[in-house]
Amino acid sequence: MLNNKTILITGGTGSFGNHFTEYVLKHYKPKKIIIYSRDEFKQFNMANKFKEHADVLRFFIGDVRDKERFSRALHGVDYVIHAAALKQVPACEYNPIEAVKTNIDGAINIVNAVLDSDSVKRLVALSTDKAVNPINLYGGTKLVSDKLFIAANSYAGARDVRFSVVRYGNVAGSRGSVIPFFKNIIDNGGKELPITDYRMTRFWISLEEGVQLVIKALEESNGGETFISKIPSFKITDLAQAMLPGCEMPEVGIREGEKLHEIMVTKEDSALTYEYEKHYIIYPHFNWWGPEKIIPGGKKVEEGFEYSSGINKEWLSVEQLKELVSTMDFNH
Repeated sequence: MLNNKTILITGGTGSFGNHFTEYVLKHYKPKKIIIYSRDEFKQFNMANKFKEHADVLRFFIGDVRDKERFSRALHGVDYVIHAAALKQVPACEYNPIEAVKTNIDGAINIVNAVLDSDSVKRLVALSTDKAVNPINLYGGTKLVSDKLFIAANSYAGARDVRFSVVRYGNVAGSRGSVIPFFKNIIDNGGKELPITDYRMTRFWISLEEGVQLVIKALEESNGGETFISKIPSFKITDLAQAMLPGCEMPEVGIREGEKLHEIMVTKEDSALTYEYEKHYIIYPHFNWWGPEKIIPGGKKVEEGFEYSSGINKEWLSVEQLKELVSTMDFNH
């Protein structure tokens, strides 16, 4: 699928972009991987990290807010992975216009540039559980972004270009997730790990599982789907005990814009959701989309089905969490 293809990753110097690049270089023979992002220092570090693949990697300084620059970077590109976003909930709350410019205006620029491109065949946009029933601005902008990419299929006309979305929660160990936060406290000799709410649960998805889901979307999408991995849940209190056994866990109160549980599929989405062996797909509700576009092998979920970290069927124990954390690389 990715052999001899040119792939562009927006926000490609982040945790996902690094792991996606590593995975693709290991399992495929791409023609080119273009890292499109705004931070020259992160690009410099990434170029050093993958210096033995300098013949394949290209680095483009650019912002998704700049359509002209992005269009230039798209020359000859087959597949686009859209990972760029302002993601920090408090930062988006304090800088709402900046969040809108990157997460919504940037998505509009990408949609228009890809539709105008002669080469792009597939686009996969990364979403978040926070786009589901959003209670903060970050989630609100990502909901709009998801809608833009799904609706973009309406404008493809006769061109063979398909837009789809991949949704997951905080990737375990990525910047901004709770694991590096806890690890930093432990590394600095801390004896207690603060918990926002003792009832809080989250989904566990590794970077590798996130990458594999994106590749599945590239391979299988007919346009307009939202792909969601079937993954285990864990309690935040169990994670704390796995990382620092016997530690004190002061409850500090839920932060603004934070949810008790991650929700990936709402009851309202259940009417258009199909379950597959390792993932769910929410199909679009448009007149251009018909049942013939349903990917084979799935089974429609029951009406009223909800996929939430709080009522999941699969849970990680303290011991399993301890083992998973011990295998993590915190240097990406």
